[in-house]
Amino acid sequence: MTHACYCRWAFIQHGLAAGVVLGTFVLSNPSSAQENVLFEDQFQGGLADGWEWLRENPAHWCVRKGALEIRVPAEPKETVTNALVRAAPDRGRGTYAIEVTVTNLTQPTQQYEQAGITWYHDGKPVFKLVKELVDGRTTIVPGGTPLESPTVQLRLIVTADSYVAQYRPDAKGKFQTAATGKLPAPGDDKVSLQCYYGPPDAEHWFRFDDFQIVEVSQ
Repeated sequence: MTHACYCRWAFIQHGLAAGVVLGTFVLSNPSSAQENVLFEDQFQGGLADGWEWLRENPAHWCVRKGALEIRVPAEPKETVTNALVRAAPDRGRGTYAIEVTVTNLTQPTQQYEQAGITWYHDGKPVFKLVKELVDGRTTIVPGGTPLESPTVQLRLIVTADSYVAQYRPDAKGKFQTAATGKLPAPGDDKVSLQCYYGPPDAEHWFRFDDFQIVEVSQ
């Protein structure tokens, strides 16, 4: 059955979301941090300024009911279609968080079928925070934490040399940390919303909403 939504045929451009990290240490009390929203997109009737597509297939994405919906392509991350990308903030100047809520509209069935945030550095995907089907279970990657809910809010916190990957099922409660690690030194950094490794013979869709880029200071 064809996915029922209104597809936007526009080509768009650049911009960013929220977090809480100092160096490689997660702040123990995120609620005490001050957050300055640098960019947000509620996907109301279209895409906000500053986005651009990598390998756009206009028939396989749309904005509907306050969310971006993308059909899961079968391609891997290196050649994924309909990767929505924008410039990231300069990590050398502060701590930032990128947040988005992700919902699978179709139950994932393909090994490694996934959706979420991908970090690009100098034109290459170098890190991802996604919900992913691995060996029959939906998990948060990195970390491999099982996830039962079809909806999850993802939060990627970045500094000049590190990341903290967080999530909260159903976008409720406190954020849980899935993993921490290192990032390359700041360069040509971009953040992307994308999904891939879908089944080649079935139509699966993911929904993205409440996207934000936030500067965080204590």
